[in-house]
Amino acid sequence: MKTSLETLEPTKVKLTAEVDAADLKPAIDNAYKTIAGQINIPGFRKGKVPVAIINQRVGFGPVIEQAINDSLPNFYGQAAQAEKLRPLAQPDVEITEIPTSATEGTLKFTATVTVRPTFTIPDVSGLEIVVDKAEVPAEDVNVQLDNLRERFGTLVGTDRPAADGDFVVIDLQAKIGDEIVDSVSGISYQIGSGNMLEGLDEALTGLSAGETTTFHTKLVGGPHAGEEADVTVTATGVKEHELPEADDDFAQMASEFDTIGELKDDIREQLGTQQVAAQAVAARTKLMDHLHSVLEIPVPAEVVEGQVHQHLEQENRLEDDTHRAEVTEQTTQGLREQMLLDTLAEHHGVKVSQPELVDYMMQMSRQYNMEPQEFIELVSRSGQVPALVADVARSKAVALALRQVKVTDTDGNVVDLTPIIGSPESDAEQAEAEAKLFEAARQMNEQAELNNVAGTAGVDSNETLPASPADPASISF
Repeated sequence: MKTSLETLEPTKVKLTAEVDAADLKPAIDNAYKTIAGQINIPGFRKGKVPVAIINQRVGFGPVIEQAINDSLPNFYGQAAQAEKLRPLAQPDVEITEIPTSATEGTLKFTATVTVRPTFTIPDVSGLEIVVDKAEVPAEDVNVQLDNLRERFGTLVGTDRPAADGDFVVIDLQAKIGDEIVDSVSGISYQIGSGNMLEGLDEALTGLSAGETTTFHTKLVGGPHAGEEADVTVTATGVKEHELPEADDDFAQMASEFDTIGELKDDIREQLGTQQVAAQAVAARTKLMDHLHSVLEIPVPAEVVEGQVHQHLEQENRLEDDTHRAEVTEQTTQGLREQMLLDTLAEHHGVKVSQPELVDYMMQMSRQYNMEPQEFIELVSRSGQVPALVADVARSKAVALALRQVKVTDTDGNVVDLTPIIGSPESDAEQAEAEAKLFEAARQMNEQAELNNVAGTAGVDSNETLPASPADPASISF
């Protein structure tokens, strides 16, 4: 097959391809078989009609039409691959010449294709990026420690008036005029959570067990949602969240550490790791901003419009011009970012290994609250694996690019992002580990086939906090 390429616009090309009759012959043979199974010719069984009879009774036209329809997608794919195209949309194909017989002539077609624009990634080795200094104040450590203490806290009844953070057992009654429209009794509510009625926190603050007050608010659920009502609230019990002392006994109960000092050091280390991750995110943002500022990346309008139309159609907002403008801007920026990342991945020759892909899918399964195997099967059935491979490649490309720049903090200290973006040494170790992993998996599979055994494992989890109050969405409050 011969191919040629003509650039029409920065994001549009015209691909021309010529396919010899010999390359088209398998498709022509299959077309004859298909037509032989569709026609009835006296004296011949269905599907056994000779080629000569088909040519005589039907003609070569329907045969070549069938052959082209069946084979054109494959020939287009081969031509696009030969010219190293990066299509962004379906091509507009035109047949310009067809063979005159099964052995003579040529199939010629052109395809107008919207493609990813070509641009060169600039050298960033001399770029210096400044990010905020990584600091772990003592207050942040104490906040995390208090959060951990709350997980092991207990609710204890108190005779004092209710205060912010207390759990109050309440009865509620809503009236519109003289009509009681809803009521609920014995539910637990934490003051300050703000997940029920506006004004409830203020009404409960200072209220002791057995006391009642009334406030005016807007109902948020039930048949009277959105209507103004007078709500009477009675506190039938007040409980405070009593936290365990932050001492060595607590450290031993809540962690693997023997002393509270060791526990605090571990919290400080975890917060430090989070700070480095935040520095890496900031460095990534500034690197991408720099690349966008020095590169002009045209975005094909028809691709943007297609995605915007689909988005608005799903939201049933096709006539909302203001929202259309917002979505168009977001889509344009997203496509520009994606094309930059894809080109960056090609620039660095990024390859995605199977363990990397599996690890990424495991992470995503947790985000979607699905079992890993269930998520992987879903992704495979829906044909989304290539998209996930591209996501992993883009992330790796940014990490490789960040290794080339100098990252410092606001004090001028060099920031080590190795824990986040890795290093050439870690890449080599990972490749070696993956090779060992593949070998171990192969041996395990062989052994499993011999033994025909399988095992499963599970973990238990314990709930230490008291049950949460009733879901407010189920009542008017």
